[in-house]
Formats: sequence, C-alpha cells, structure tokens
Amino acid sequence: MNTLPQQLANGLFLGSMYGLIAIGYTMVYGIVQLINFAHGEIFMTGAFGALTVFLALPDGISMWIALPAMLIGGALVATLIAVGAERFAYRPLRGAPRLAPLITAIGLSLAIQQLVFNLYPDAKSARVFPQLPFGPYHLGSIRIQSGDIFLLIAAPLCMAILAFFVRLSRTGRAMQATAQDPDTAQLMGIDTNRIIVIAFAIGGVFAAVAGVAYGVKYGSVQYDMGFAAGLKAFTAAVLGGIGNIYGAMLGGVVLGLAEAMATAYISDVPGMEQFGGQGWASVWAFVLLILVLLLRPQGLLGERVADRA
Repeated sequence: MNTLPQQLANGLFLGSMYGLIAIGYTMVYGIVQLINFAHGEIFMTGAFGALTVFLALPDGISMWIALPAMLIGGALVATLIAVGAERFAYRPLRGAPRLAPLITAIGLSLAIQQLVFNLYPDAKSARVFPQLPFGPYHLGSIRIQSGDIFLLIAAPLCMAILAFFVRLSRTGRAMQATAQDPDTAQLMGIDTNRIIVIAFAIGGVFAAVAGVAYGVKYGSVQYDMGFAAGLKAFTAAVLGGIGNIYGAMLGGVVLGLAEAMATAYISDVPGMEQFGGQGWASVWAFVLLILVLLLRPQGLLGERVADRA
C-alpha cells in the first residue's frame, strides 16, 4: 500500500493522455456517427510531425522555444491527415452502409502506419523524443516527471477550451445542430461539410497534443504506437459515453486508473499471481469495458450527440 499514491498518480497521467486522444473519437462520432479507427495513427503522425520540426530546428535551441514549434508542427501534420481522410476516404462513403466506412477506417489506419514505416528515416526503431528541461519533482512519495506535468496542464486545458467553443461559439452551435439533424441544419443555412471538416481538424489537433505528450512522457515514439493507444482511447470514449466531451476525459482517467491498479496489485491477490504486471494491462482495460457495457451501455456520463458539452 505504500505505492498506492504513486499508482494513482500514474493512472491519472496515463488516463489524461487517453482522454486527449478519446476526444477526437467523440467529436467525429458525435457529428457523423463514424468510428474513425485511423485516429490512433493520426495521433502517431502528430508525434512524428513534432519530432520532425524539432530535428529541423538549430542545434542547442531551448526546449521552451522548441516546444511551441513542435506543437504547431505536429498539429499541422495531424490536422492535414485528418482532414484529408475525411475528404478523400470518408466523405465519398457518407451515404454507404456503416460497415463500408468502418472497414475503410481500418484500412486507412494500416496505410498510414506503413507509410510512416517506409518513408520516415529509421522509423523501424523507436525514435528518441526531446525532453522538457525540468523535473522530476517529488510530492510526498509521488514522483512526477516533466511529461506528467505537461499532461496535467494540457488535458484539462484542452477539454475546457473545446467545451466552451462547442457551447458558446457560432461554429460550436452549428456543430450541435449538425449532430442533431444534419439535413435540417443544411436547410437552415449551415454548411454541414465544413462543420464535419472542422470536427476532424479539432480531433487532429487534440491527437497531436497527445502525441507530443506521449513523446515527452516516454522519451521515444514508434511508428506502431498509434494502434494500441487509439484502441484504448476508443475504449475510454465508450466508457465515458461516446459523443460526450467530459465523458471522453472521464473515461480516459478511469481506464488509466484501472490499468495502473491492475498491473500493480492483481498479482498480490491469492491465486491471481500470473495475471498481474504490465503484460496484462490491456486485458484488464478491456475487461473493464465489457463490465461497463454490460451494466451501463450508454457509458458513465451517458451518450451525447446533439449537445456534447
């Protein structure tokens, strides 16, 4: 039990990253009811875009200057890929049966992953990611790395900005109208195609922030890191209530805490020794998803489409 505060903190940090990625899922699903399984790869390309910007900067540049440039570069790359996916892969299938865009999303995910694998120098191995120039810090028995601090600032800030944008801005209200009834919204003068593109772009920006957070937290990025992270982020979105901004973040935190607690303590339960450790983290994450779907299929905060904020 002496490690409990550290494990709770680890779960919070991990869950904040899942929540950032999950918001991209929830934005797209809330408007077009599409599960964009390529979103994990958009998260990955955001991280590689940020790394590319850093490598292009002069040697010895301060990380305080490099970090904003990396965030902008990663966001641009992820947004371009997300918007391109919507325009050329998903929009032509908008009236097709739901299975068609789902299969397309899976295929697009594999295509993006292999594209980075083949085109990025040394992508076959983990690429070292620059670290923030402060930390670690200790809060009692809790060790907090610089990447964890970045996550704790970025996750709630991004969630709050998006919630206010959706609730208070003209574009946000148009997004709510499009989510509720796209045909009626179009009759009222709303350009629904533009609104859908904005939703994909916002998801790309959030994925890029999460990609930078992953890099500074773990110190490296890999071409295949998006698949597992994206799948868990989708799980987080479902846990919290897909289509719900706050639910996506709550689901991410719950999932992160469940992973941290299970990997740390399951092996201490008599008869469960072989089911603990990091290798079982994903198993317990999906066990939690199944339990939530059985007991509360709409998610912890309930599904929202017309008013996600």
